[in-house]
Amino acid sequence: MSDTLRNLLDAVRYGAMSVEEALSHLAASSPSADALDFATLDHLRGERTGFGEVIYCPGKTDDQIASIAARLARASGIVLATRATESAFAAVRAQIADARFDREARVIVVERVPLPRVGSVAVVSAGTADRPVASEASACLDVMGNAVGRIDDVGVAGLHRVLGHVGALRSARAVVVIAGMDGALPSVVAGLTDKPVVAVPTSVGYGASFGGLAALLTMLNACAPGIAVVNIDNGYGAACVASRINHVGQ
Repeated sequence: MSDTLRNLLDAVRYGAMSVEEALSHLAASSPSADALDFATLDHLRGERTGFGEVIYCPGKTDDQIASIAARLARASGIVLATRATESAFAAVRAQIADARFDREARVIVVERVPLPRVGSVAVVSAGTADRPVASEASACLDVMGNAVGRIDDVGVAGLHRVLGHVGALRSARAVVVIAGMDGALPSVVAGLTDKPVVAVPTSVGYGASFGGLAALLTMLNACAPGIAVVNIDNGYGAACVASRINHVGQ
């Protein structure tokens, strides 16, 4: 604790942190501040990174998810929980009446103080089977304060389909591209726009796709420049990257 306090005082002294920020940090880092038996909530994550703590639901009980969501809603007015189930939503809704559930995206959202939607992020998916991951990316981007445009079912099996959206790809500040099977769509998109592309491999495909590993390797070995790759089915992770890109200068 003494090292933490010294660092905070130094930060205030040299102008890297305001007095109010230091006080908030001390209050939130106190062992008795909003403590739960099973979780240590990070109420300052939004100040550090631009968006608050997000609940990853798998591995947690419905009651745990609901308790964390209630604390986050009380502290910031915004809750985002990913990979949620119907039963988890029911538990959250019992404590937070204004919670909503996107079943395709599998996210629980509470927005009492919505962030302004800025810039533009395009979310592009190769096939209908990729929609759940695209929906997760889109829903997370929306709550994080981004204007989002969806372009669905434009995989490389019908290349003319994505060519019809070149204008949208070039006007967006960042593009999230989601594909399973051979995972080739991000390379095509990156060759059509000068905007950064965040590629998401999905687990969609037949046996030799190895649960998305084939698409992941294709994206990591893309010859088109300007592509960053996140983990298999990780729509949330792609949203985090694209949101930070989109918010630069906003």
